[in-house]
Amino acid sequence: MLNQLENEFHEAMLNIYRQAKSEASYDARRFIQMVETHGGIESARRLINAATVSEGYTTLWERQHLDLTVEAMIMRTEKYHSLFTEDELDVCAQRLKDYEYQI
Repeated sequence: MLNQLENEFHEAMLNIYRQAKSEASYDARRFIQMVETHGGIESARRLINAATVSEGYTTLWERQHLDLTVEAMIMRTEKYHSLFTEDELDVCAQRLKDYEYQI
């Protein structure tokens, strides 16, 4: 069951890349390279555990599309919560709150 959920999450990461490109006119090349190299979950963990938000997060905020961030996708999709620690979920929630994004 976990493998299926991990695969679904990976696909969701690919989908937010596609959506960012089509809906926000943002071609997040570093993001897609990271996902293709490290997989969806590891890429999400790297972004979440970074000391600051990524350049992509900032770009999506500037374009009023925080809904397309990894943090927002995780927080609005409860089934993905089990893939992350409570601390990682707290970071996601806090970043979104800091940028005044409501789930």
